[in-house]
Amino acid sequence: MLTQKYLKEKFTYKDGELIRNSNGKTVKCSKTNGHRYLRIGINGKAIALHRIIFLYHHGYMPKITDHIDGDRYNNKIENLREVTQQQNCLNKAHHKNSSSPFKNVYWHNKMNKWVVCMSINGARKIFGYFADIELADLVAQEARSKYHGEFARNY
Repeated sequence: MLTQKYLKEKFTYKDGELIRNSNGKTVKCSKTNGHRYLRIGINGKAIALHRIIFLYHHGYMPKITDHIDGDRYNNKIENLREVTQQQNCLNKAHHKNSSSPFKNVYWHNKMNKWVVCMSINGARKIFGYFADIELADLVAQEARSKYHGEFARNY
C-alpha cells in the first residue's frame, strides 16, 4: 500500500512536481492510454500525479481530487482539494460543443431566446429567457456564484 511515509522517503515535492531523492531529477510524467491527467509509475502501477501529491501532503488519498483552477496540469498542492463527485462536476469547464459561448446559457428554439439553466442539487432549474446573450451570461454567473459557491466556474 502506498503511504505518505514511502513517498517522502522516495521523493521531494517542489512547485507541483516530485523530485526523486535518489538522483535529484524531476519525475517524468506521461499521458498514457487515453488518460487526461499526468501519471507516474510507482511500484509498477500508473497513478495520477495530483493524487500522489495530495497523499504526499495530507497523508491520505481522497476518492476524488479536484484542480481548483481547472488546469489538470497545475499540480501545486494549493491548487488541489478533496471534493465529492457533485462538487467536481460543478467545477467543470464550459462544454466546447455548446450552442453558446457561455456556460449554462443555451439557445431555446421555441422561445427564440437564450435560456439560463443549471442543475441545483440534482434538479434542473431555469433562471430565465433572454434576448441578449450577455445579460443571460451575467444571470448565469450570478446563479453559479449563489448556488455553487467556491465551486462556481465561469468559463
